[in-house]
Amino acid sequence: MTAVFIHIKNLLRILPLLVLLGACAKQKKVFQSDCNSSKDYKKISFTELASHIEKYDKQYVEVSGKYKEGNEQSALFNDSLFSNHALHNAIWVDFSQDCPLYLPGTHIGLFTYNDGQFIGMNKRKVTIRGVVDASDKGHLKQYRGTIDRVSFIEL
Repeated sequence: MTAVFIHIKNLLRILPLLVLLGACAKQKKVFQSDCNSSKDYKKISFTELASHIEKYDKQYVEVSGKYKEGNEQSALFNDSLFSNHALHNAIWVDFSQDCPLYLPGTHIGLFTYNDGQFIGMNKRKVTIRGVVDASDKGHLKQYRGTIDRVSFIEL
């Protein structure tokens, strides 16, 4: 019985350290631009935006999802395990050179080669802000629409 209490006592000593390490590993990074800084963004779910993209045409939105990049792909997908992840259900993401994204207070840009690598965004959950263009269906017109002029991304 005493051995069990010793193990529990030791576990309780290292538990705060494990929690702290886990929190550090999941620290989010936010990249921002001065573009559209005076705009109010509507926070909406990915499902709402994808289902009713015409309703949000030319509006400034904040939406979360899983970002995927690759050869001729820059898109936001529903991050739910229960949704259809086909391209026609995803939203094209068009990062504009007019809206460079930086970590606040630094010169570290989202697309800057830094410390021997680029910022890894592929297959990560992100929150982005930008303007919706329902008529732009992205690469080869395969997507629901586009989020253009991205001015904020949280990884």
